[in-house]
Amino acid sequence: MKSATSSTVSSLSADPARIDLSKVAIVLHRPRYPENIGSAARAMCNMGIDRLVVVSAERYEAEKALKLATHGARHIVDRMVVADTLDEALASFSFVVGTTARLGGQRRVYRRPEALAEALIPISAENTIAVVFGPEDRGLANVDLRLCHALVNIPTADFSSLNLAQAVMILCYELRRAALPAPAEATPRLANRFELDAMYDQLRDVLVRISFISHENPEYWMSRIRNFFTRMELRARDVAILRGICRQIDWYGRKCYEDGRQGRPKER
Repeated sequence: MKSATSSTVSSLSADPARIDLSKVAIVLHRPRYPENIGSAARAMCNMGIDRLVVVSAERYEAEKALKLATHGARHIVDRMVVADTLDEALASFSFVVGTTARLGGQRRVYRRPEALAEALIPISAENTIAVVFGPEDRGLANVDLRLCHALVNIPTADFSSLNLAQAVMILCYELRRAALPAPAEATPRLANRFELDAMYDQLRDVLVRISFISHENPEYWMSRIRNFFTRMELRARDVAILRGICRQIDWYGRKCYEDGRQGRPKER
């Protein structure tokens, strides 16, 4: 096996809650077309994975592979590891994942790529991982699947055949997501009770004035409006906007009344 130059893409961090992409390699077993090797390298580059292993390619032509890889992923193709057999290619990996369209059997199959990515997070901390893709026309054979610790299936509609590079992109995308830090989830300040009660009082007065609710029993309708806004978990700025709308409605209603009382023409 040819030795590969060390990875140039650094891990996002040594965070135990995220996958270490520097420990992950994409293995293409017996790819039939060099263009698919280049397209797969481009997909890997997009997602921050740069370890590529190619096993017994049927007809490899560097020019065709590099054309599809484009300039951005050229380094992945230039530094890819080439092996004669799948056993040889996987010898140094601690955990091997095979891709398959066939379900059933005794080995565990992850039926959602994102579930696989989550499962690989703790494994990647101390282990190298290979994700193996089979030939374009028939996928991995049973003898190949026996080398895998786990399998992953990409759910599709009735037509289950995916282009090799498309399959690589889907798996790399989910691995990338598992490598990103969790977004900070901070809830903006919600409106306090004083702000809400003042808004409801103002809203009730305006709705009575424009005859949207009856002045005889306004609280009957206001209870429904309160329930409606409670489900929204109004923020302080939401309350400010609603009160501004109420003020504008109130101002316009009074203006129309004064214009009518004094005989001024209605504005269009």
